[in-house]
Amino acid sequence: MNTQLHQATLRISGVTELGAANSDSFREEVRAALPTTLQALEIDLSETRFVDGCGLGALISLYKTATVRNGGVRFRLLNPTRPVQQLLELTGLHRILEVARC
Repeated sequence: MNTQLHQATLRISGVTELGAANSDSFREEVRAALPTTLQALEIDLSETRFVDGCGLGALISLYKTATVRNGGVRFRLLNPTRPVQQLLELTGLHRILEVARC
């Protein structure tokens, strides 16, 4: 996993799997990287081949953490792979979390 902070945007990339085996460590690493002044949190899912319920829970938890801690933070999931996009649609999370292609 890679983290990049550019101005007030934290971008996470290089996540190949997000499941029961790594969701807790993923969530904690991202939380630790959150700056006190954050305008956007972007998680690039272009390399993510697998997400399960624990992974979805980690994404929701980070969404809640970012918005509670900094209020008004833009939270985006970028470029999800087809299977991940299908899971987001199946669960309805694409209605709650912003999903973008860029």
